[in-house]
Amino acid sequence: MSRIVALVVVLALVLGGSGLVVLTLLRSDDSAATSGPPPSPAAGSAEPGAQDAPDPALQRFYAQRLDWQKCRGHFWCATLEVPLDYAHPTGTTIKLALLSAPATGKRIGAMVVNPGGPGVPGTDYAAAAARAFREPLRNRYDIVGFDPRGTGASSPVDCLSDGELTAFLSADPDPDDADEESAYFASAREMGAGCAKRSGAIAAHVSTVEAARDMDVLRAALGEARLTYFGASYGTKLGATYADLFPSRVGRFVLDGALDPALPTRELNLQQAAGFETALRAYVANCTKSPGCFLGDSVDAGVAKVQSFLADLDQKPLPTKDGRELTEGDAFLGLALPLYSRSYWLLLSSALKSAMAGQGTALMLLADAYADRTGHTYDNNSSEAIYAVNCLDDPWARHTAAEVKADIPAFEAASPTFGRVFAWMGASCSGLQEPTTSKPAALHAKGAPPIVVTGTTRDPATPLQWAKNLASELDSGVLVTRDGDGHTAYNSGNKCVDSALEAYLIDGTVPRDGLAC
Repeated sequence: MSRIVALVVVLALVLGGSGLVVLTLLRSDDSAATSGPPPSPAAGSAEPGAQDAPDPALQRFYAQRLDWQKCRGHFWCATLEVPLDYAHPTGTTIKLALLSAPATGKRIGAMVVNPGGPGVPGTDYAAAAARAFREPLRNRYDIVGFDPRGTGASSPVDCLSDGELTAFLSADPDPDDADEESAYFASAREMGAGCAKRSGAIAAHVSTVEAARDMDVLRAALGEARLTYFGASYGTKLGATYADLFPSRVGRFVLDGALDPALPTRELNLQQAAGFETALRAYVANCTKSPGCFLGDSVDAGVAKVQSFLADLDQKPLPTKDGRELTEGDAFLGLALPLYSRSYWLLLSSALKSAMAGQGTALMLLADAYADRTGHTYDNNSSEAIYAVNCLDDPWARHTAAEVKADIPAFEAASPTFGRVFAWMGASCSGLQEPTTSKPAALHAKGAPPIVVTGTTRDPATPLQWAKNLASELDSGVLVTRDGDGHTAYNSGNKCVDSALEAYLIDGTVPRDGLAC
């Protein structure tokens, strides 16, 4: 699965008897409130050379000053103007949404952050700073998030109506016959045509390269001669792309839960399928250690029970308390989300146990959380933006059922539970309407200072091998690994990782390459 999610569950209540799981997703956090002055550079001058543009035609963008205003109660928001098309900087412009959670102590600068996706709003990530980042970083840095072009409040792409998007996400992810196969390709064409028709010019300009160029304009507007950056998940690809484009502007960079930009889409999907299989088996193994585990007393038996449940759901969706039906597509999303964090496993057990007893409400709520959805209404456009960005970055696709079926044996070998679904994801970009010649490539960032790359041994979404690859590909890559479950390494309860990354970001102490935590 190509989608990478950055969601923070801040409240999880399992209500006795009903099996209902209630989730509150973090969108902002007033506990990070401040009544102090607006973040620099609104209160001061830019560092020498910070606003020198790499191209004279871009100087007006690099020279802009941000007008920070109080927002969301206690944060600071602004907008950044950038060209729609960097090849035509005097043409149409767009504005990017920014949010800053100012440093709570002795400030040393701004740290730009991105939570991944692609498509998850960075402003929400910064607003969640009090829980996403530990106090040492919040004390010293303004945590600055931005919604990358085409996402959140930054000229968001729109591809389908809410009702159409709900049908798209709920559709059978693993077609069983010719009619379902035709419907799968039709939905991909509908998504692609919809992005071009409903979004206009922005649909052709949401690539990772363009977002990285926007980050350099943001760096200049913040008055920073070098960019300090923390990117998680897809945010690692965005950060690596920036470093490759602007190595002399790289400051302290952490790429947490790394992607490998050199891998083609088919290999990314194949390895991610294996990652989710590993995570599922780790979850089941943990369950079987407890007496009376509802999945059985062995990992193989438990995984087989999950597989059987999904197969039955394909034939007969489950009712939910709000009148919707939990389909196999919904269940796939609801199952995937809790595998991102070991702390969510209790929620997964409650939801799966309830669904296996015939009630789909809890698992549907997890699917809703994955899609940033409340019923049929969406909090943001992340489920559409991920398609638009990924397909511009790599337009490769399988265009016929026969092509997909040829891939299935390799995918099933990598992941007996999820393999077929991931194989069919190879058709996702078959409806792409925007011309692009972009292809995956290794990024080296020649001349950049040390860039810290992290990976986790049983990360479902970004397998550890990707972090090893990226750290090796970057000329100055430094690898830190976490032995554990879940997605990304920082602020996951591992003191070794947290201390190493904070010492680097705050004091500039570069971790030992190959540090294993």
